[in-house]
Amino acid sequence: MVDIDLSQPPFSLLDEAGRARVRSGVDLAYYDTGEVILEAGQAGDHVFVIHKGEVAELDTGQPGEQARIGHYTTGDLFGAISILNGQSRYRFIAEQESLCYLLPRQLFEQLCEAHPAFADYFRQSLAAKTRLLAERRSAGGATLAGFMLARVADCQRSPRVVAGETSIGEAAARLRDTRADSLLVAVDDRFGMLTKTDLLDALVARGLPREHPVAELAHVELVTARADDYLFQALVSMTRHGIERVVVIGDDDQPAGVVEMTDVLSFFSSRSHMVSLELEQADDLEALAQASARLPSLVQTLMAQGVKLRFAMELLAALNGRIIDKAFEFLVTPAQREACCLLVLGSEGRGEQILKTDQDNALILADDGDWAERGEQMTRFTETLLELGYPRCPGNIMVSNPQWVNTVSGWCQRIHHWADEGDGPALMNLAILLDAHAVAGDPRLLEPVRETLFARCSHDQMLLAHFARAALSFSTPLTLFGSLKRPQHGIDIKKGGIFPIVHGVRALALEHRLRPTSTLARLEALADEGHLEARFAEDLGEALTLFAELRLTQQLARLDEPPGALDSANRVVVQRLSSLERDLLREALHLVKEFKQRLTQRFHLEY
Repeated sequence: MVDIDLSQPPFSLLDEAGRARVRSGVDLAYYDTGEVILEAGQAGDHVFVIHKGEVAELDTGQPGEQARIGHYTTGDLFGAISILNGQSRYRFIAEQESLCYLLPRQLFEQLCEAHPAFADYFRQSLAAKTRLLAERRSAGGATLAGFMLARVADCQRSPRVVAGETSIGEAAARLRDTRADSLLVAVDDRFGMLTKTDLLDALVARGLPREHPVAELAHVELVTARADDYLFQALVSMTRHGIERVVVIGDDDQPAGVVEMTDVLSFFSSRSHMVSLELEQADDLEALAQASARLPSLVQTLMAQGVKLRFAMELLAALNGRIIDKAFEFLVTPAQREACCLLVLGSEGRGEQILKTDQDNALILADDGDWAERGEQMTRFTETLLELGYPRCPGNIMVSNPQWVNTVSGWCQRIHHWADEGDGPALMNLAILLDAHAVAGDPRLLEPVRETLFARCSHDQMLLAHFARAALSFSTPLTLFGSLKRPQHGIDIKKGGIFPIVHGVRALALEHRLRPTSTLARLEALADEGHLEARFAEDLGEALTLFAELRLTQQLARLDEPPGALDSANRVVVQRLSSLERDLLREALHLVKEFKQRLTQRFHLEY
């Protein structure tokens, strides 16, 4: 029986009996340097698992170095697709003396028939394989898998609806009898939300009689969800809006139910809701700082429990937004907040930063909304965020810098100025503003600014080409032979993987006037509108998620180290990755390389 490591996918998808059949059924073969192991067009007789050595995959229809499309080393597998498809599409050749385990065709086919998950592995996209990696990381411990798959429909309550002319006294009795915390109020063809707090405020603070109708008390700007939405997304919405319930809308666009915070917490028991509650209850800077300090440990909990990174990013973006909103609220009066809009930019604007990052923010003022002490307040706001753990932006992109504060009209003029200049700094400023997300004040002030950005830039092909070129700034960390570079200090995953996807997708979003700011949402929109194939968009999103997870793993390991240590977290040492992680990383970087080629063709960057 051969001693072969079967702990990694796809062999880990077999049961113990299946792995025993592999051990007893494989042979070991030697291949000399330059020897063809599997020829293009040849019917595959074996699946090959490299024990030692290196093997190149060549497309014989391409000239020279363009023919080299893959590189395999110790622990890698090839030849399975040749069996499934009937023949090999490519040539596999030993680049150095190599030892390979040979799994016979007949045994491989028997294993595929007996173990569907094993067979599916060889036809999976990068998206499916990264999901497998996530499952492996969370295996063996308590996970939130059940919660992550839960839908809003799993815990929504039936709607309790009253007419607008219902009296306060009747509404209070209805809440008491049904033991509910809220009612939906039907007013003409609209619905509003009415809570116990609203009734108490009406009777005590406003002194309204019990006979007063509830129509005017209801909140008609509802936060809604669909029954098939993930329950986790409902939690994100509640956190982002600082509320305790969402209204479920049916296929007929009418209320079909309500999900309360208590319903969500019955599914999800972790520190996230505690942080949310602390944020809402914080009435001074010290209390806000205490809640803010809990975020790193919350990230560790979410990752340890196997929460999908996209969900974690959405939740943390919402929590960070609430922290920043609260801090702004402490310093700026309600009247002043109504006359401005606070923006977060960069990764915070895209909702893609999990651990706290540098301050990147800006302020939009209504054209007649400036006030005398605004400059001093914005300086204090920057200092407040510093106390809450958000370092200063090295590029001084902060509201304490007058260059990042302007009226609506002033921002629109500045966009035209940056677009006319078209140099590196100006294009970078446009990119930063394109990712802007409103977190405090009046979000409507952002719309004319965003619309001006689209109107000025989306049809300017020369500007778009210069804008997109930045995605090619950093080389993809693959060798000429298609294998992963393996410097001892690691490959820079941010420059080599994350930035090309983020900025390339941002360029396409600008061209097609897409309003989502997150890269994953932009990819979905590009696919929905037919600008990218759905499969490629999904795989590109999974590649970005993989890069972010690898980076986050190293950041979490350096939390207790000096701040500068987080910079080195961008470097991933390939030698320390598992075989599956190396395989996924190589495939993800090849996707980045292909995406760059597509950008080059789309924006004519070859000229």
